[in-house]
Amino acid sequence: MHHPHIEQYGLIGDMQTSAHVGGNGSIDWLCLPRFDSPAFCAALLGTPKHGAWQIAPAVADVAADAVAERRYRGDSLVLESVWRLSQGTVRVTDFMPPRDGAPQVIRVVEGVAGAVSMTSVFRPRPGYGRVSPWIHEVGGRVIAEAGADALWLDTSTQQVEKDGAVTSTFTVAEGESVAFVLSWAPSHAAAPEVPDPDAALAQTLAYWQDWTSQCTYEGPYRDAVVRSLITLKAMTYAPSGGIVAAPTTSLPEEIGGGRNWDYRYTWLRDAATTLAALLGTGYRREAEDWRRWLLRAVAGDPENLQIMYGITGERDLPERELDWLPGYENSSPVRVGNAAANQLQLDVYGEVIETLYLAHKSGVAYCRDTALLHRRLVELLAERWREPDEGIWEIRGERRHFVHSKVMAWVAVDRTIRLAEAGALDVDLFALMELREAIHHEVCTRGFDTERNTFTQSYGSRELDAALLLIPRTGFLPPDDPRVTGTVAAVRRELATPQGLVHRYPTAGHEKGVDGLDGDEGAFLLCSFWLVDALALTGQITDARLLFERLLTVRSDLGLLAEEYDPVSGRQLGNFPQAFSHLGLIESATTLYSVECATAPVMAA
Repeated sequence: MHHPHIEQYGLIGDMQTSAHVGGNGSIDWLCLPRFDSPAFCAALLGTPKHGAWQIAPAVADVAADAVAERRYRGDSLVLESVWRLSQGTVRVTDFMPPRDGAPQVIRVVEGVAGAVSMTSVFRPRPGYGRVSPWIHEVGGRVIAEAGADALWLDTSTQQVEKDGAVTSTFTVAEGESVAFVLSWAPSHAAAPEVPDPDAALAQTLAYWQDWTSQCTYEGPYRDAVVRSLITLKAMTYAPSGGIVAAPTTSLPEEIGGGRNWDYRYTWLRDAATTLAALLGTGYRREAEDWRRWLLRAVAGDPENLQIMYGITGERDLPERELDWLPGYENSSPVRVGNAAANQLQLDVYGEVIETLYLAHKSGVAYCRDTALLHRRLVELLAERWREPDEGIWEIRGERRHFVHSKVMAWVAVDRTIRLAEAGALDVDLFALMELREAIHHEVCTRGFDTERNTFTQSYGSRELDAALLLIPRTGFLPPDDPRVTGTVAAVRRELATPQGLVHRYPTAGHEKGVDGLDGDEGAFLLCSFWLVDALALTGQITDARLLFERLLTVRSDLGLLAEEYDPVSGRQLGNFPQAFSHLGLIESATTLYSVECATAPVMAA
């Protein structure tokens, strides 16, 4: 099967789950009722027989791989696709209303000019493409049932079921429209109401207009920042405040390779840094929701802090392979669940405490429960910071003393001290100051290569790591420190492509490298944004801006970013869209703006 490129998918969602709509009009990924539920449409990781819903022109002058012109309507998650044909022009509007009851996917087909023959083919395959549902009619409505799930498909045009697919063929002339509404409900429950598509569209547009109007960022690249904020909001599970790293699983980091992971969970690191981006652009409510999620997920058992949880705080995320799915462009295995949940990653303490610190600075007052959790996390870190760990990149090789993990341990202690000095936290300041100094001294002694004038990936290693670019941003050392400028220069020299895009660390190709995995991967987009920040902070503002603008060109036509980018094939790679990449864009835009404001000459009165 010819797959659309990863970046050819548009995202729609309702802050509880989402759908991926290809440029060919096909929904190839849809999990209901939650991000982490089994997919009903899994063609993204297989073929249309694994579940898809295509609405596209039926006429002969549309090539099989023809792609519509697409855009989001204003600052919203309402996707419009326009097909221009010799017979006329047609627009398909796809959206999911923010949920108040049953989850719904609404697709409205409108005639813009002439008269165009259209086809809708809905082939639901529950259980990640494995189950053929029972499709039948109830009260004139089409329903597909399998086990605990029921999908109701309502439309005004005639529907015919054949070979496990529901098909409608119809014509829309100028000024006419046909709406399709797909609703999910438990199979034992009453039928969901048939919604009014026009009212649902108006409500969805109003929701996004209200949400984006709260953005306080007014600097350059604002459109790109707002689109990234909308994308991050779309990855937030509204009922709990948990944020998924991405709404997909197993999109490959190398086409045909095995680095395929399930990202539909809440990593403490990703969620914390996503919130930092939201807080920096005026969004406090999300921070309050996430803090409640954190307390529910972690507070009862901080001794066994996990690096990731389910979207409502689940701890058990067993990893398994779905061998009936061939994978995106035959990149197997397809995995659900994530065994990395059981790893030790010491940097997580730093990211969580940094976010609590930023939230407090933004006016989210400390509560007693947060203070208790914060103190316990610092106590645990004081006991554990000298241990080797799996680090930010979740290596599946031997544990090491990763420099970034130790720097983030320093951040955890430093921000705790700052909160205590501000009167927000009651701790033993003298002991914490000693601990901060001890971590700092060890990192500068054991994690620095004096010959090459650079920090290294781990103690005693020669390898570099893009996470070292965060050292100036954390305040661990000032940006003008020669050890910082030396590290930034070394990362550019050894980990960047000719275009300036940055790899996380050296991968070993067909050998097993530091991460314990075979194969290679693309340039990591978040790391490339980190280089933008490091260049800006170390005074290389022109280089920083050029790289940022190059990264903007990597985005899809809809402004979306996956996890990685292959500069050779010019394709996005990895799960899509990726919270890390979008928060990197936001942070880089705000960093560039603040550095440029700070260095701008002051006009004489």
